[in-house]
Amino acid sequence: MSDCDKANRDAAAQSHGWLRRLALNGLFIAMAIVLSVVERWIPITALVPIPGVKLGLANIVTLFLLFYAFWTDAAAVSLLRCLLTALMFGGMASLLFSLGGAMLALPAMMLTKAGYPRWFSVIGISVAGAVGHNLGQLGMAALTMKSLAVFSYLPVLLGAALVMGTLTALVAGPFFSAMERTGLVRRN
Repeated sequence: MSDCDKANRDAAAQSHGWLRRLALNGLFIAMAIVLSVVERWIPITALVPIPGVKLGLANIVTLFLLFYAFWTDAAAVSLLRCLLTALMFGGMASLLFSLGGAMLALPAMMLTKAGYPRWFSVIGISVAGAVGHNLGQLGMAALTMKSLAVFSYLPVLLGAALVMGTLTALVAGPFFSAMERTGLVRRN
């Protein structure tokens, strides 16, 4: 095989890897949006009468990407999910709150994942993401309302983050297993 043939083969393999990654990220964006829609159908406030509490089902995808892809994929998918769901269902306020939550949830999950499995389990990483999400949303609320009084709601949201982050991680387990069985992904 000539050097030129080898270079062409390597370039094709590299291009294939990039296209595969792009296609998978498109799939994960779609999954995150579907999970966001499904979450809207669940009357969580009837079960947990705490304003602002959500299951955080779309965070299953972010959690998954932290274990099976690059953190940049997790960030891109989170950002695009926030943008697209805000365009479909919300507005500018919805986008700001969603981004505020997502952009603190991701670093929290990344930091705790660095301690996996020695110090943190998947549940711990998910709870850290839920706490980060709540802090980000409270930060957005404080900015929009120009008041730090919203942080008095933090203890309630931290309790909710513990419960919802645990539930999200428990749902994520079978999702991780199902995705591994497809052969499309391998754990980092």
